Amino acid sequence: MEELLYGRRLLRQELPAEFVPPQQVEEMATMTIQDHDVRCLRCNTVTNKTEALLPRGQFFCPQCLTLGRVSTLASFYHLPEPNQFPSDRQPLTWEGTLSPLQEACAREVDQCLAHHQEHLLWAVTGAGKTEMLFRALAAAIRRGERLALASPRVDVCLELYPRLQRAFGHQQICLLHGRQTEPYTYRQLTICTTHQLLRFYHAFDNLIVDEVDAFPYASNPQLYFATQQAIKPDGGCLYLTATPGKALLQRVRRKQLTISYLPLRYHGHLLPEIKVRLVPKWRTKLGRQRLPQSLIGAMKKRLNSHQRFLLFVPHVADLAPIQTVLERQLGIPVTTVHAADDHRLAKVQAMRDEQINFLVTTSILERGVTFPEIDVLVLGADDAVFSTAALVQIAGRAGRSVSRPTGDVLFWVGSAAQNVTGAQQQIKFVNRKGRRLQR
Repeated sequence: MEELLYGRRLLRQELPAEFVPPQQVEEMATMTIQDHDVRCLRCNTVTNKTEALLPRGQFFCPQCLTLGRVSTLASFYHLPEPNQFPSDRQPLTWEGTLSPLQEACAREVDQCLAHHQEHLLWAVTGAGKTEMLFRALAAAIRRGERLALASPRVDVCLELYPRLQRAFGHQQICLLHGRQTEPYTYRQLTICTTHQLLRFYHAFDNLIVDEVDAFPYASNPQLYFATQQAIKPDGGCLYLTATPGKALLQRVRRKQLTISYLPLRYHGHLLPEIKVRLVPKWRTKLGRQRLPQSLIGAMKKRLNSHQRFLLFVPHVADLAPIQTVLERQLGIPVTTVHAADDHRLAKVQAMRDEQINFLVTTSILERGVTFPEIDVLVLGADDAVFSTAALVQIAGRAGRSVSRPTGDVLFWVGSAAQNVTGAQQQIKFVNRKGRRLQR
């Protein structure tokens, strides 16, 4: 049971009732107390004493309660990471090949992990980022290092886990996210949500953070802190994204972060570009149980030709009325999905298994989930809920397969908006770079 604490900091209530802490266990403080504030040592949140006060002059952290209450009444239990893994000289069982451009990026990533550097891999959606990691992961496993691949989204973790399990067929991989029922297991390679990193401390020789621009990781200081705490003091970190934010690019310009760049997808084709349809006052029409005729026509056209697609809408509250209108106008059952949907994973799997032709979804499916040969439709793309990065990711759901590397991306907007214009410009920018490589 000691393995539960290797490279982790856990509260007593997070450990099995029968667990007896070994003599060498480190008991660590959970909070630091200052004159007017307290600081949580799990998530680094600083809270005013009056907001964090418990009876008898004790304090707690209100920020990370969902992981178990951190308070001055408790301690963290910790054992240093010993890297106790069986030797595996040939961990990679994947027999695929990379394109020359992918191969060049894979070599750079391998070198950065070998030297435990901080590195950014900026690759367009559908570039094959996961496959470009295989060489570096295999080399790190041979070196006996402990590794993790973290993502802000559960869906991404659920997609990555079987892919890496197939690619590293002899490795037992740990999968961690907030919805699972299986117990934690100590493994050389871990796939987890970024929130799960809050329980690790100096565990990983190399940490890979996928989709660093995605909610909730982007602009979340607690998760940035968790990332740094989870890595060993001499460890490395690789950031993956198709849409890097200003902070990452600024670090690149300051030479604090090295970078690899790939503007072409794995099949060598450019990103599908966004086409915009103007539909003023579409929400007013929805209130009258109607939707834009151009949207209904686009959906009917695809249903008649058996072309599968995703329809994105801005808010969870939009799903029910849109579903009602679509079922009446299309004459078929319509499946919707959102983050808090109890049947979310089953619905996504049904789409993946081609049991349904389309899903109406919120931005929860904007990244990390691949459905081959689909088109992408977005109603209300000008809504503020969609950032430019989110729209680029949504557009990137189309054209991901070799069998259909193009695909349509259609946005319906109530008016011109900077987020839509920005997404169009960003895709055109990477496509210009991609065309140079195609020549």
